[in-house]
Amino acid sequence: MTEAVTYAYAVARDDDGTLETELSGLPGVADAPVRLVRAGQDDDVVVAVSPVPAQDFREEALRAHLEDMDWLETVARAHHRVIEALAVRATVLPLRLATVYLDEERVRLMLKDSREAFSTQLSEMTGLVEWGVKIYVEDPPAAEGPAAPSAEAGLSPGRAYLSHRSAQRHAREDAYREAEQVSRDVEAAARRHAVARVQHRPQQGELARGPGENVVNDAYLVPQQAADGFCTDVLRTADGAPGVRVEATGPWAPYSFATSLDTEPVKRATP
Repeated sequence: MTEAVTYAYAVARDDDGTLETELSGLPGVADAPVRLVRAGQDDDVVVAVSPVPAQDFREEALRAHLEDMDWLETVARAHHRVIEALAVRATVLPLRLATVYLDEERVRLMLKDSREAFSTQLSEMTGLVEWGVKIYVEDPPAAEGPAAPSAEAGLSPGRAYLSHRSAQRHAREDAYREAEQVSRDVEAAARRHAVARVQHRPQQGELARGPGENVVNDAYLVPQQAADGFCTDVLRTADGAPGVRVEATGPWAPYSFATSLDTEPVKRATP
């Protein structure tokens, strides 16, 4: 039998005791079943967990897996799927990706130690959702080849090409300046609705899947009833800003605002 460790997805409040039934049949990481751990039999603060293969989540193996984008995406999708299923029925505090414990008893002890803090934060997060806001500087039109300088009357093909490239460069510099102003406008617009903000690093490489360069990557905590006004006000900040695009995504469980736990390293055999 493959040795297993315990993967923890999120802390949630199970107000009516039906949350585990709602999770029945939902595949978690490694297609494992999802269950709830409680500090006490009647406790309404729970942690959603699954058994996962220890060989994939011990410290050294996990470090290698986190460099494998296909593996990471598969785990992230399963992690997100469980959290979103919880969020439909309950207030949720997502735990960071690949939070693992040696066994469910370790999870129960962690929950017992942190139960009051979790309960307070769950109360504070009730009715709030996360919205992501990204600002992009879009790529200028591709330079035409030197054989098509018709727009540059009177110039040789080479000079027309250089002139066109110079215009592109200036357009991009203008777009960066516009993006700085849009960023200030987004922050001001969001502040009218959001109760908190977290600034993430702009996405690059394989994480930046949209066109253009991501220059702002923020998360806002927004009351559910304010979501429509938040999106409307944020998205209109890019009106009349050439070369700049604003995207708002959500609503999500509050990934960026939940407590981040230090996990027990999984690198030894379960006692």
